[in-house]
Amino acid sequence: MKVLVINCGSSSLKFQLIDSESEQVLAKGLCERIGIDGRLTYSPAGGGKHVFEDPLPNHTVAVDSVLKKLTDPEIGVIGSLAEIGAVGHRIVHGGEKFAHSTLLTEEAIKEVEACSELAPLHNPANIIGIRACQELMPGVPMVGVFDTAFHQTMPPKAFLYSLPYEYYEKYGVRRYGFHGTSHSFVSKRAAEILGKDVKDLKIIVCHLGNGASICAVDGGKSVDTSMGFTPLEGLTMGTRSGGLDPAIIEYIAEKEHLTLPEVLNVLNKKSGVQGISGVSSDFRDLEGAAKEGNERAQEALDVFTYRVAKFVGYYAAAMNGVDVICFTAGIGENDIGVRATILSYLGFLGCKLDPEANNIRGEERIISTPDSKVIAMVVPTNEELAIARETVAIVG
Repeated sequence: MKVLVINCGSSSLKFQLIDSESEQVLAKGLCERIGIDGRLTYSPAGGGKHVFEDPLPNHTVAVDSVLKKLTDPEIGVIGSLAEIGAVGHRIVHGGEKFAHSTLLTEEAIKEVEACSELAPLHNPANIIGIRACQELMPGVPMVGVFDTAFHQTMPPKAFLYSLPYEYYEKYGVRRYGFHGTSHSFVSKRAAEILGKDVKDLKIIVCHLGNGASICAVDGGKSVDTSMGFTPLEGLTMGTRSGGLDPAIIEYIAEKEHLTLPEVLNVLNKKSGVQGISGVSSDFRDLEGAAKEGNERAQEALDVFTYRVAKFVGYYAAAMNGVDVICFTAGIGENDIGVRATILSYLGFLGCKLDPEANNIRGEERIISTPDSKVIAMVVPTNEELAIARETVAIVG
C-alpha cells in the first residue's frame, strides 16, 4: 500500500508518499506560505529537488498541487491517485479522547475539533488538512496519528498537576506531553537495534530539537514526559522557556507593562537559549559564539545540557532504573558536544561515553563503551514512517 503522510501547519504542509511494504519514501516535500503567496518544494526519490513558486491561497489548493506533482507524467512517482491507499495525518492534540491512532470518521473529526482549545495553533490547521484531502480524495481512508496518544499510558501521579482537582475534571488541565510519535518510534527502534523486546527495557528518549522533550518509556509505555499541558513546559528549548516559577509571569507583566498573552509570547518565542544568549536559537550559532568567548552563549548551552541531564535523572528514579538512553531529533542526532556534555553528568548511573563512537551525526549507533551499565545510543527519529505504519495498521 502507498500511504500519503500529511503534516499540516497554519501556513505550511509537509508531505511524504511512502510505500508501506518496502518503507521506501517515494517522494516528499513542503508547501510554504499558504495563504500568502506560495512555494512548493517537491523531491521525488532519485529525482532531485523541484521548487515551484505557484500561488497557494489555501490548503485545498496546496493539497491539490501536491497530488498533481505526485501524478505528473515527468516528475511524478505514481500513475494515478488510485494508487494511494490511505492518508495518515499528524494531529498534535488528542486530549484524553485518543489513546491510539484512529480512523477519521466524522465523529472522530468532531472530537479532534473539540480538542482545538487545547492546541489552538495546531489542531485547526490539522483539521483543514484533513478536510482538504477528503475533498480531493473522496473514499480514501484517513487516519489520525496524535502527538499526545503515546503519553496516555501515564499514571495519574505523573499527569496530575497540584491544582484543585476540579480544574482537571472541568477543563482537562493535566500533563499531556508531545512528540509522542517520535518517542514511540525511537524507543521501539532502539529495542530492535539491541535485539531485545521493548517490553523488557527501561528507556529514556531525549528528543532534542528546537522543541525538546524527554520521555520515560517503561516496557514500551510512556510513564512520564517533560512537556505538559502545552509544549511550553519542561526543558529549556530554542525559544521556549521550559519550566519556571509561575509567579514570574505576573512579576514580568507588572514590571514590563505587558498583558498575559504578551508575556506568554515572550515565554514561547523570545526565551530559551535564544533569550539567555541573545545570539540565536540555533545551537551551531551558539557553539560558534561560545568558542569565540561569548559567555552568555556558553551559559545558554550549559543551562540546556544541565536541564536535560536533570530530567534523565528524574526519569531514572521514576522507573527505578534505566537500561538505555536515546538521543534523537536535530540536536540529539547531530550535536556531538551536547551529547558528550549531557552524558558527563550521568556517570552515577554507570553510563560511560565512548568519544570515538560519539563522533557521528545522524547515524544509528551505540555511543557508550562496551562495559557501560547503561547503553547510550543515537537513534534518528522518523515520524513520517511511524505515521505510515500506524495508518496501515488502522486501515488493515
